[in-house]
Amino acid sequence: MVGSIERMGHNLYSNGSIQNFNGLEEKLDELRRLLGKAAGDPLRIVGVGAGAWGSVFAALLQDSYGQYREKVQIRIWRRPGRAVDRATAEHLFEVINSREDVLRRLIRRCAYLKYVEARLGDRTLYADEILKDGFCLNMIDTPLCPLKVVTNLQEAIWDADIVVNGLPSTETREVFEEISHYWKERITVPIIISLSKGIEAALDPVPHIITPTQMINRATGMSMENILYLGGPNIASEIYNKEYANARICGAEKWRKPLAKFLRQPHFIVWDNSDLVTHEVMGGLKNVYAIGAGMVAALTNESATSKSVYFAHCTSEMIFITHLLAEEPEKLAGPLLADTYVTLLKGRNAWYGQMLAKGELNLDMGDSISGKGMIQGVSAVGAFYELLSQSSLNVPHPEENKPVAPVELCPILKTLYKILIRREQSSQAILKALRDETLNDPRERIEIAQTHAFYKPSLLGQP
Repeated sequence: MVGSIERMGHNLYSNGSIQNFNGLEEKLDELRRLLGKAAGDPLRIVGVGAGAWGSVFAALLQDSYGQYREKVQIRIWRRPGRAVDRATAEHLFEVINSREDVLRRLIRRCAYLKYVEARLGDRTLYADEILKDGFCLNMIDTPLCPLKVVTNLQEAIWDADIVVNGLPSTETREVFEEISHYWKERITVPIIISLSKGIEAALDPVPHIITPTQMINRATGMSMENILYLGGPNIASEIYNKEYANARICGAEKWRKPLAKFLRQPHFIVWDNSDLVTHEVMGGLKNVYAIGAGMVAALTNESATSKSVYFAHCTSEMIFITHLLAEEPEKLAGPLLADTYVTLLKGRNAWYGQMLAKGELNLDMGDSISGKGMIQGVSAVGAFYELLSQSSLNVPHPEENKPVAPVELCPILKTLYKILIRREQSSQAILKALRDETLNDPRERIEIAQTHAFYKPSLLGQP
């Protein structure tokens, strides 16, 4: 195995602060007992994918439980060979020298010199190399604790007890199909916690959504009882810097309750919920509208009034869509709005919309952006549009007294599809859509959803 874990006595230093939470070892022992771990056999937790949230999640576990080295091993897999460009290396050097605790740590580990050489252009750094020292390529400004990094997927996961999926939804199926080959001889069944927010649309035999947990289920053949989703209104860097946050872990009761207890920290409250797929879909839905919010912010010079108009329309569309997806959509209102709010404020999808509108990015650059990672809202726009365009899902039009595809009642989604997927219109089209005099009051869309039986169980693969 490559990489190393640095132990700093009984208490761990996380981003410069001392951790000493009560009950950590007891929580670890309880989870070990539930998993049937014998004395001397460490609980093996593996992160798959090293984006911002995946890296922070592994680092939170390492900070909390890494001190119990004989009882737990935490490692993270990422692909090798991703070079760090010169500009990023220069910025990374500035970050290191602005943080005395990080500087001292690197000097103590004899790892500082390579950052000096990279700053001068005398050597090339790689993403897996700097992650060992606690630097995520998508989140350079927030140093993490040192992590044990493995670049060979088989080596990373073959004996894992808990696998944390930190991959984008667009990569989840492919990687877990490979993982399934390495698990053919396994006797025990691992637990998988997916952090991924994104969806795919499938049209056969009926239109339905495929979520990352469903991709994992189909790729590995594992029971859904052992696959869970964790999500919430979270910005990765802020969580690692101990800003108060909460999340929900969703799935079968057998594992969600003990895992919620295991993951819970004073600044990171984890609740549990049985409704896995719907929460997962909602996590992908808010990314769609976050891109449009970024565009509106950039095009109106951060006009609070314009952003509030957009927020009214996008939330009414999301509420309308949740009535198609959920039998009791009211239960999702709080989590969905909270996740949407934080994503509009500081998420990468809103940032992406801003950069497109300002002309600092263009669609030809793709949706995997250096320093940010995968912009999952782009593929989600295509998936939701394709799904809600199907005539088999027709709903009554409020004025024309005829059935129409659900997407016809979602003008923001239609406009984003024309901008991002069809590339027929510029970012300016989002403002034109908002200023269209024929646009209905967003309240009417909510009333339509509340007064009609729109729920389509088949959309989430329900019978």
